Amino acid sequence: MGDYLLGLDAGNTVIKAVIFDRAGNEIAYASEEGHSRMPCPGHVERGLDELWTNARQVIRTCIEQAHIQPDEIAAIGCAGHGNGLYALDRDGALLLGIQSLDTRAAGLVDEWREQGVGDRTYPIGQQRPWPSQTPTLLAWLKRHRPETFGRIGTVFLCKDFIVNRLTGKRVSEVSDMTGCGLLNVAERRYDSNLMEAYGLGECMGLLPPLIESADIAGHVTAEAAAQTGLAAGTPVVGGLFDVVASAIGSGVTRTGAASIIAGTWSINQVIIDRPELNGPVFMSSTFDHERYMAIESSATSAANLEWLVREFFTDACPQGRSPFDFCCEFAAAVEPASDDPIYHPFLYGAQQDGNARAGFYGVAGWHTKGHLVRAVLEGVAFGHRQHIETMRLAGAVFNEAVLSGGGSRSLIWPQIFADVLGVPVSVARSRETGALGAAIAAGTGVGVFVDFGAGAAAMVRTERHYRPNVSLEAHYARRYALYRDVAEAMAPLWRRLAAVQPAAAGVAA
Repeated sequence: MGDYLLGLDAGNTVIKAVIFDRAGNEIAYASEEGHSRMPCPGHVERGLDELWTNARQVIRTCIEQAHIQPDEIAAIGCAGHGNGLYALDRDGALLLGIQSLDTRAAGLVDEWREQGVGDRTYPIGQQRPWPSQTPTLLAWLKRHRPETFGRIGTVFLCKDFIVNRLTGKRVSEVSDMTGCGLLNVAERRYDSNLMEAYGLGECMGLLPPLIESADIAGHVTAEAAAQTGLAAGTPVVGGLFDVVASAIGSGVTRTGAASIIAGTWSINQVIIDRPELNGPVFMSSTFDHERYMAIESSATSAANLEWLVREFFTDACPQGRSPFDFCCEFAAAVEPASDDPIYHPFLYGAQQDGNARAGFYGVAGWHTKGHLVRAVLEGVAFGHRQHIETMRLAGAVFNEAVLSGGGSRSLIWPQIFADVLGVPVSVARSRETGALGAAIAAGTGVGVFVDFGAGAAAMVRTERHYRPNVSLEAHYARRYALYRDVAEAMAPLWRRLAAVQPAAAGVAA
C-alpha cells in the first residue's frame, strides 16, 4: 500500500488537491478557481465541464509537484460543499450545477412555510426547507423549469460529481445526503414520506445508491487516470460533506467537540451521540457509523470579507502583499468603541430570511475604512454567535472550539471570534482541513487507520490558541443585541426589496 493519501476539496469557488503523508504533512498542493454564473438575481450556477477540467488539473499538478509515483497514493477522498444541486441526465451526460449560494427558491420556501411543510420534513430529515437546499431546488425546477427537470437522471452533490468522473460510479454517501435533507436521519436511508413532503414523490429513482463516507465508491478508471495522472485502479472512497471533513481535519472527532468554519459559509457544528436535541437546529449530518453532527449554518461568513477585499482593497494592495492581510491591518488599528458601525453579513441572504441583504448601520463621518473592515469581521462573528446560541438552546454543550476555513488564517479574526463567542478558540496547523478530513476518510477506507479518530490523532496538529478578552464581554453583548434588533427592524424592508426582483416571481430566465 502506498505511503500517501490524496484529499480533494471542492468548494463553491475553488477546488483543491492536497497530497498528505500518513503523519498529516502536506507534500504538495494545487488549486484552481472556478467561475460562478449569475444569469439573473438569486441564481448562482457553475459549469460542470469547467469543474471537472479544474479537478483534473489540480490532481495532475499536485502529483507532479509531489515528485512521487502515482501508485504511491494509497487512496483518494473528496470533500465538497453541501446542498445546491448537481445533476446528470439519464445517459450520464452533464446537465446542471447549482451552487449552495443560490436563493432562487426563497419564494417557494415562504410558500412552504405557510403550508407547514417543514413540520412534515423536520421529524424525518432533521431540516426545514431553505432556499439552497437540494430538494427545495429540485422542487423549484419541477415547477419553473419542467423541461430541465424532465431530463434529470441522477441528483447528487458536488463531490459526488467528482467521484463519478474519477470512477464512473453514480453514488452518494450519508454525510452529504443527510446534510442536504434527503435522508431519514435516524435510519440513515432515503424515505418516500420525506420526498412526498417536498412534493417529489416521483423522484426517488433519481437518488443514487448510498454508501458510508469511508466505503470504497469505486476505483480510478483508465480514462480518468489518463486525464489526471493518477494510477488506474486507485481506490476512491465515498467522501464527506465538506463541513464534516473540515471538522475531522481540524481534530474534532469526540462527542461534545465543536468545529467552527469561517469559509464561504458560516458553519457551526457539535458532535452528538443522537440526532435529536431539545429544539430544532438547522440540520444534522452523520459523523461516523454511530454519531452525528448538529449543524447551524448559513452563507454569511468569510464570503463577506472576500467581497470587501475584491471590490475595495485588491487594487490598492501593495505588490507582493496579501490583499486580505492588507485589509485586516486596517481593522487591527481600530480600538473597539461603543459607536462602531454594525454590519449584517447577508450578501447571499440569511438562514432565517432568504430576503435579507447586507448593510452597514451607524456609519458616521469620523469612521474610517478600518472601522468598516472591523464591522465586517465582527458582523460575521455575530452571525456565528447567533447559530451557536440556537444550538445551545437546543441542548448542545461545548466550552471551546476549533476554528478553520479562510477566516482562521487571519491573525486578528480568531481573537474576534473568541471575544464575540466567549469561548477559547484554537486553530489547526493545516489550512486545508477539508482536504485533510477527506484524506483521513480515504485512509480509514483502505485500513491505514482503524477509524476517523485514529486518523485525526495521527494527522492533525494544533497551531494557535486564543482566549476571550473578559473586558470586552459586556461590549460585545451590547453590540450583538444591536445586531439582532437592527436585523429584526429591517426584515419588512428586505421583503419589499425582494418583491421587485424578477426572480422572486419565478419568471427569470
